[in-house]
Amino acid sequence: MTNHPSNTPCAACTSRKFSLFSDLPESQICVISDHKNLISHRKGQILYYEGTKPLGIFCINSGVVKIYKTASNGKEQIIHLAQKGDFLGYAALLGEENYSNSSMIIEDAKICFVPKDVFLSSLLRNSEFFRKVAKSLSHEIGVMEEKLTNATQKSIRERLAYVLLQLGNTYGVEGGGSQKIDVTLSREELAGIVGTATESVIRLLSEFKKDKLIELEGKKIIIKDRRGLARLSDFYGG
Repeated sequence: MTNHPSNTPCAACTSRKFSLFSDLPESQICVISDHKNLISHRKGQILYYEGTKPLGIFCINSGVVKIYKTASNGKEQIIHLAQKGDFLGYAALLGEENYSNSSMIIEDAKICFVPKDVFLSSLLRNSEFFRKVAKSLSHEIGVMEEKLTNATQKSIRERLAYVLLQLGNTYGVEGGGSQKIDVTLSREELAGIVGTATESVIRLLSEFKKDKLIELEGKKIIIKDRRGLARLSDFYGG
């Protein structure tokens, strides 16, 4: 079920520091806070569908949301995993277009919905906020270009190693020389991120485990050898 908890004021929101709203002046934050709705969502719920019209933007207070496209054969290609502080739907809103993708809750989430007119008013009244949003859009384009390059130039093995490193950077919990990826993804969802068949991901995870690169704990993945994964992914950024 979806329900509406009491609206946490934006000024008291612990996730605000991670969002594009972080530096807005108090007067604008108060306006947004007065008009937003904080809604609780359960795992598996759809936030919005591809092809529908955006009526505002979503700001994640907590939880994890997958952004994906569904191919004609029914397979999902996961574009991005969004977490606390992330904005969703603002590219379509600013472009005055329908959503080009869909989004689904994969870990129970609390998400604020900010109506279109309130968001655009804040954007037009604050040049620094406008600059931050433009910079974020530019960054997203760069990320998409990198993913396209990886999809065409890297093998499935290299892409999986790269995805595990990126998930570790975002959701990793350190402990005893290992790094646990603290987000629950099905093997189908992991395959959707990598852009391959589920069977290939299952086989490669088994091989990575045999090579002592990772350990498996149910659906959770524990990275044992980051250097080894980095060499395998041809990624030397960290």
